[in-house]
Amino acid sequence: MSPAPFPELRTARFLLRRIVPTDAEAVFVGLSDPRVIRHYGVSYRTREEAEVQMRWFEDLLAQRTGIWWAVCEPSNPATLIGATGLNGVCTKHLTGELGYWLLPDHWGRGVAGECVAAVLAYGYDAMKLHRVAADVDVDNLRSIALLERLGFQFEGVRRGCELKDGRHLDLRVYSRLATDAAPANSKGGL
Repeated sequence: MSPAPFPELRTARFLLRRIVPTDAEAVFVGLSDPRVIRHYGVSYRTREEAEVQMRWFEDLLAQRTGIWWAVCEPSNPATLIGATGLNGVCTKHLTGELGYWLLPDHWGRGVAGECVAAVLAYGYDAMKLHRVAADVDVDNLRSIALLERLGFQFEGVRRGCELKDGRHLDLRVYSRLATDAAPANSKGGL
């Protein structure tokens, strides 16, 4: 039996497609940009280091522990402007963890809200997830606002749980269940 084709997602303004080797440069640019990685748990100093991230995307699929998409504009599908997806997927408990990042030139256009909403719909509908969690740096006010607009509930703070640049960070924990009411307005934001 051949594997199922990668599920492309479309929103009103964006195409979410498989991350491919030719995206490596854009992934490096994003995950080495100080504005992007300021609140993000992964960063790379060289293009060679960024290959770890490219392998991670493929390993998620191969191990069936998640799926990430390249965010693109339909008029330019070869150019990745960000990425979003689900990882840490547990099929036994029907849970997953949400992640996303976006190149700064595209901030403030509602890109993340629109694309993350599509990923969540796929997670709940196609993957039959019950719970999607998201951890966010306590200082990342834009992501906190985005998660709240998307109907995520604040669960608490994991104190000193992540070491980044020699200091321990506190992370806010959010979750949204498949049974939670749909958010009234999920537009805007990152």
